Amino acid sequence: MGEIEQLLADVGRRFQPELQSRLKGLFGGIMQSYLPQVWVFETGDETASLLVDKSGAVSAVGGAAPHPDVTVKIPRERLVAALKTRDKAQVPPGPLTVTPHTTKGKTAFDYLRSRLGL
Repeated sequence: MGEIEQLLADVGRRFQPELQSRLKGLFGGIMQSYLPQVWVFETGDETASLLVDKSGAVSAVGGAAPHPDVTVKIPRERLVAALKTRDKAQVPPGPLTVTPHTTKGKTAFDYLRSRLGL
């Protein structure tokens, strides 16, 4: 397992309980309409994907998963800092290209990007 895949898996383990809890809450139906989600992260030397299924289960896989909702291209150093700290103030400056492939992906990423430190 690559470093980026492992960091995405760690982030997923932290977010999954909250996400699944919210899916059962008052706005769960609205949130579920944005699932599933596939986000692909490309650092130049590693590509990994974060997947969220309809039940809110979060997983990470190496490589680019098919049918991404969002593709994020970012230098490794920036992504590692973001995923480890989830604090934008601790992420070094540099390029970041976010390409939404679906409307639901754009909406979800815009809402959650700060929680990833981006």
